Amino acid sequence: MKKVEIIGAAIVDVLVSPADKNVFETGSSPAEKILMTCGGDALNEAVVLHRLGGDVHLSTVIGRDAAGETVQNHMKKAGLDTGGVVVKEGLDTSVNVVLVQPDGKRSFLTCPESSQRKLQLSDIDLNFAEGAEILSFASIFVFPLLGPAELETIFRAAKEKGLTVCADMTKRKKGETSADLAQALRYVDYLIPNDEEAMLLTGADSPEEAAEALLQAGVGTVIVKCGSRGALVKTGERTFWAPAETGVRCVDTTGAGDSFTGGFLYGLSQGLPLEDCMKQANFCGARAVERVGATSWIL
Repeated sequence: MKKVEIIGAAIVDVLVSPADKNVFETGSSPAEKILMTCGGDALNEAVVLHRLGGDVHLSTVIGRDAAGETVQNHMKKAGLDTGGVVVKEGLDTSVNVVLVQPDGKRSFLTCPESSQRKLQLSDIDLNFAEGAEILSFASIFVFPLLGPAELETIFRAAKEKGLTVCADMTKRKKGETSADLAQALRYVDYLIPNDEEAMLLTGADSPEEAAEALLQAGVGTVIVKCGSRGALVKTGERTFWAPAETGVRCVDTTGAGDSFTGGFLYGLSQGLPLEDCMKQANFCGARAVERVGATSWIL
């Protein structure tokens, strides 16, 4: 089993389900569930990977406040080591309000001045965790202080130490293109965007075209998450579709992509063939959408 270092956000989520579109048009709206839990791309990946039996080290930044204590308590309860958590005075730990629509789609209320947006290069130990063989960066475009140059520094340092580099992503924020990220992407072994993110970044009209463009930008293997269609996998030698799980009832898509990536990382850390890694990924992503909350399906 290979140890995985995961870098990214760890936050508090307040989930409201269901939240109809007219929620702000009335003085009071009933909801079946209002649930406080912890999430964030990196924390979600780490929880899933650890609960599956993987060896994981999480690197993140939080504030010295009640929400930060909640995050650390959540990590301890999930069995995660908190040694990689940077706690900063005067920084507010991110608390996101997640409005879950009746069809499972989400809208977020976030604070741009809180910890989810404040991770910077100096917070990251570029020696990485002792014994780590895989780096997962979750996610490109989440952290304004980690632009293309900083990402290149992180990914290059990981490759120089012999780590396999994986990266998830979210939607671009400033009109960035795959060309803007090319110097960083050349160090990425596995890039795991969803179809919308990939097409926005590359300007492509289909997941297939986007995957090819990202491959040309230097990525080793591109895995495009396509929801109920499954995932498109493209390497320099072959292209194939990994079919989605069937019979899935979608309740909440919060953290589904993170669970997908956590499942993929587990397979990768076990040395499984790519097809089997994808089965793990699709299984975990499917289980995530069947429950309210990012990782409630596995905790």
